[in-house]
Amino acid sequence: MTTEPSESSDLLRRAGQGDAQALGELLEAHRKRLHRMVRLRLDPRLQGRINPSDVIQEAYLEATKRLAGYLRNPKMPFFLWLRFLTSQKMLELRRHHLGTQARDAARELSIYQGAMPEASSASLAAQLLGKRTTPLQAAIRAEMKLRLQEALNSMELMDREVLALRHFEQFNNAETAQLLGISESGASSRYVRALKRLKDILRQAPGYWER
Repeated sequence: MTTEPSESSDLLRRAGQGDAQALGELLEAHRKRLHRMVRLRLDPRLQGRINPSDVIQEAYLEATKRLAGYLRNPKMPFFLWLRFLTSQKMLELRRHHLGTQARDAARELSIYQGAMPEASSASLAAQLLGKRTTPLQAAIRAEMKLRLQEALNSMELMDREVLALRHFEQFNNAETAQLLGISESGASSRYVRALKRLKDILRQAPGYWER
């Protein structure tokens, strides 16, 4: 049995009793965080073809169908369950749109006995650099993105995942360690190591810290 904040616990209880408004409030509270996750982990080949909001909506429909089963045996916190369902929808859509091209086990992580789309080096680099509008800024961004991707590709997969969870999905260290099945000290050291490598590269970008 997992523990939930008191407000979420009350909403879950009411949702389990058939209160549609409580379920709506519960799902809406997690929408922005899930949107960040989908943007980060959506296969680059599907960017522009699939709207993250549509992925989340499909996951919410699935959550509504399976809520009673979750409440009977909640093996993980509610948000992580929603995140898991959302990741499954992402994988389904990837396989539907890309077919055999999507069968790349290296791009899926086994988390909570299920697959999770990997945060690719390209997605991480794009998120780190943000958007630059002038031609010069765009040129700098393109060069730095390649250098960041090289650095990210040289990292262990677990280091990249720690970076994605801590820096972009806003998990704390304890949550990250639990999710990945590693110690808290291990998660912390991996995060510090990954950040140091990235900061060393980003410092070389003209005007990066002033943008």
